[in-house]
Amino acid sequence: MFSIEHEFDATVVTLVDEGTAPLVEDITINMFEDCVTVEQLDPRTDQVQKITFSLGQVQELAAALDLPEGVYTLQRDAESNP
Repeated sequence: MFSIEHEFDATVVTLVDEGTAPLVEDITINMFEDCVTVEQLDPRTDQVQKITFSLGQVQELAAALDLPEGVYTLQRDAESNP
């Protein structure tokens, strides 16, 4: 299950782990104008762990989901990324 919420400065997607045990904590993805953060509660420390992606890293991650094993470089459009 997941939810999508539009806030003032971000779109927030929450991924909920469902099914049989072992389940992990929910993952929250915050999409801002200039970056994307991924957050998850670490139950061992009771602290939220956060990772920040640049928009370029998000594009590369999206591309990597559909590619076989290997090392790649994305060719970026010169108009959108000078």
